[in-house]
Amino acid sequence: MNDVIKITNQFMEIALKEARLARDRDEVPVGAVIVDKNNNILASNGNRIIELSDPTAHAEILCIREASKKIKNERLINCKIFSTLEPCLMCASAISLARIEKVFFGAYDYKNGAIDSGIKFFDTVYCNHRPEFFGGFKEKDSETLLKKYFKMKRV
Repeated sequence: MNDVIKITNQFMEIALKEARLARDRDEVPVGAVIVDKNNNILASNGNRIIELSDPTAHAEILCIREASKKIKNERLINCKIFSTLEPCLMCASAISLARIEKVFFGAYDYKNGAIDSGIKFFDTVYCNHRPEFFGGFKEKDSETLLKKYFKMKRV
């Protein structure tokens, strides 16, 4: 079990790095990483909504697109995704459609989260594939990054 936590924290650190890069681009600081069954990184990215003028350019969506292209398959079976923030409804739906096996996230999103907060999409009848999910990894780091970003924006 300790190896799982160690590996999870390593990938969450990479997601946090992507979130910091997003912040430096003046994007909401959310980062994500997708790994295959052997823990090889298939994709990592941060939010690029403003940069790409695309409201769907969330970190998770960009990673799903990149990983799918890399393996030449729309199904990311036996893959895991790590995100610094609990995925929203759009991202939760995309995770389900991609058949990702496990979701790990940092900060809970009580307003827009759709996995363990809010709508709890994976528990609905509309969800075909229900991945396992685990929240709270590097939660404080993820939360602090988001809070500092939004505090700076309000000044």
